[in-house]
Amino acid sequence: MEAKAQARYVRVTPQKARRVVNEIRGKSAVEALELLTFAPQGVARDVKKILESAIANARFVSERDGERFNEEDLNIVATYVDEGPTMKRIRPRAQGRANRILKRTSHITVIVGDNADDAQKGA
Repeated sequence: MEAKAQARYVRVTPQKARRVVNEIRGKSAVEALELLTFAPQGVARDVKKILESAIANARFVSERDGERFNEEDLNIVATYVDEGPTMKRIRPRAQGRANRILKRTSHITVIVGDNADDAQKGA
């Protein structure tokens, strides 16, 4: 059983978000939550909310299908950060010139699955 959560148009650059997402890839969901709680990066709070949402989605799917649910069994199957649209702003400069400021956005996705999925894929 897999569950997915996604946040779109998060106002952080994809490069900064990937630093945090790469740290939790492949870990258990509980371990990743603990790691994100104490991570100093600002985007860690957003990634933590997405991970909590993915865990809640997994709980909903398992209850809907009548399966047993244990949060300890969940692993992070995949996490990735895609680039969203870039907002373009103008900053006045000297002698009537203007510089462009790029305010980047990210689409962050977290997919969690249980250990039974890993065993079935390996077999």
